[in-house]
Amino acid sequence: MNILILSYGTRGDVQPYVALGRGLKARGHVVTIATAARFAGFVTGHGLRFAPLSDALLAVLDTPRGRKMIENSENALQSLVRMVSMLWRVGPMQREIIEDCWAAAESAEPDLILFHPKAYAAPAIAEKCGVPVVLALLLPLLVPTASAPMMSFPDLRIGWWNRATYRMASGLLGRSARNFVRATRASHGLPDQRRFDLMRASSGQPIPVLHAVSPRVLPAPSDWPDWARMSGYWFLDEEDRTPPPELAAFLAAGPPPVYVGFGSMAGRSPERLARTVVEGLGQAGVRGILATGWGGLEPGDLPDTIIQIDTAPHDWLFPRMAAVVHHGGAGTTAAAIRAGRPQVVVPFFGDQPWWGAKVHRLGLGPPPIPQKKLTAQGFAAALRQATTDKEIAAAANRLGTAIRAEDGIARAIEDIEALTGLALAARADDPGR
Repeated sequence: MNILILSYGTRGDVQPYVALGRGLKARGHVVTIATAARFAGFVTGHGLRFAPLSDALLAVLDTPRGRKMIENSENALQSLVRMVSMLWRVGPMQREIIEDCWAAAESAEPDLILFHPKAYAAPAIAEKCGVPVVLALLLPLLVPTASAPMMSFPDLRIGWWNRATYRMASGLLGRSARNFVRATRASHGLPDQRRFDLMRASSGQPIPVLHAVSPRVLPAPSDWPDWARMSGYWFLDEEDRTPPPELAAFLAAGPPPVYVGFGSMAGRSPERLARTVVEGLGQAGVRGILATGWGGLEPGDLPDTIIQIDTAPHDWLFPRMAAVVHHGGAGTTAAAIRAGRPQVVVPFFGDQPWWGAKVHRLGLGPPPIPQKKLTAQGFAAALRQATTDKEIAAAANRLGTAIRAEDGIARAIEDIEALTGLALAARADDPGR
C-alpha cells in the first residue's frame, strides 16, 4: 500500500511522522513524507521516500520579524490570531505549499493520506484521489470536549464553554485556510466547499483524528466521538547512539548534568538567553549540556562544568541527565517524560506554555518560566528544585516507566485500521514492499 504523510513546520512537526512512517514501512508499506525541503536528508536517512514542500514559510521564522512574532505570542490562541493577521504576507507561500502537496500526491499515488493540520489541503487531495484521509495531531487542539477548554482558553469549568472554545479555535483555523482551500479545489476540478472544517470532509462526514499523545499523560475525554483516538507517543529511536568522544568524556567526568536545549527557539536575543542559562547553571552548582539547535544558544566561552553540543539523540541522552530544560515542544516534552527525568520548561510561544503547565501539574517539575521572564536567579532556583526534590524525581520515574511500556506507533496503526477500514498489515502476496 502507498501511504502519503503530509506535514509542515519545524523538526518537532516532522519527527513523529517519520517515526510513524518507519512503523508503517515495517508493516510492508511504501511511505512518502512530504514536508519542508530542509528535512530531505532526515526523512530519507530513515528509509522513507521524500517529497519536498517549499521552505519559504519556515524561513520567515528565521527573520527578525518572525522571531518578534514568536516572542510576542504567549500561547496557542495568540499564535492562531497572529497567523490569521499575517495572511496577506504569507499567502503566496501558502499557495506554493498547497501546490507542492498536490505534486507529492501525484507522485506517491497514495492509497491513504495522513496529515498535520498545517497541510490543510489534504482532505481535498484525498477527495480527488478517492482515498481515505486521517488527521494526525501532535496535541489536543481541535476535537471538542466538555471536560476541558482548548489550550490557552480560561477553564471556567462549564461544559458548554469548554466545547465552544474548540469551535472558536476551529473557526480561526478555517478563516486562515478557507480561501486557499476553495481556490485549490476549484483549480483541481472539485466542487466548492461552502464551510471549511479540518475535521469534516466536503460531504459533511467526520475525518478520523489521531492524537500522538499518551493517554497516561492526557486521558481521552469520555465525550470524544469514536472517530477521535489517543494512540500514544510516536517516538523515533535513533539506531546510532554512539556519542561524540567529547560528550562521552564529559559525562564520565562528573555527576549527571542538566540538559538545556530550546530546539529551533532562540528569540531575538540568543546571546542574552545563553548568558542567563550559563549564569543560572553556575548559581545552581550543576553541570550543564547546552544544545544549540538551529542558531539558538550562542554562549561563547564556557566553564569546564558546561559543554556545548550541536545535537544528540534524546532517547540516548535524556536518561543520563539530572534534569531536562527545554522549551515545551510536544516532542521534547514527550522524550523527557519517557526518560523519567525531572523537567524545567521555558516556553516561548504556541502550545509550549500549555505543555509547561501540564508538566508541573503532573508533578514532573517546577512551574514553567516564560523565556521573556527568565533570569539567572529564577533559573537557578528552578534547577535546584528539579534536581533535589525527591517527590518530583519519584513522579518522573513512575510516569517514565509507564510510558516506556507503551507502543504508540503500533496502537496508531491499529487505530488507522479501525477508523478507515484498511488492513495495514503486510501482505505476503505483495513482493517488493
